[in-house]
Amino acid sequence: MGTSKFDIADYLDSNEMIAEYLNTVLEEGDDADVINAIGHIAKAIGMTKISEETGLSRPSLYKALSDGAKPQFATIMKVLKAIGGQIQVNPVSI
Repeated sequence: MGTSKFDIADYLDSNEMIAEYLNTVLEEGDDADVINAIGHIAKAIGMTKISEETGLSRPSLYKALSDGAKPQFATIMKVLKAIGGQIQVNPVSI
């Protein structure tokens, strides 16, 4: 019996699951983790759809959201909007 590679994108099948995943990564991860998470979400939704909504080519999206990438903030904002997300700042208790 063979095993298959785990792909989180296979489990991001609702807006609630996507939001929970991204919020967890934002809370616990670093900038590279956030970029990778946005890439997983874009893959789950469909790179073609994200490409159409952002005006960015599919190859550009894959490159911008790959391991080690340093995308521009404008790119991240376009993709967040396309995946139905937004950035919200809440005060942190110290």
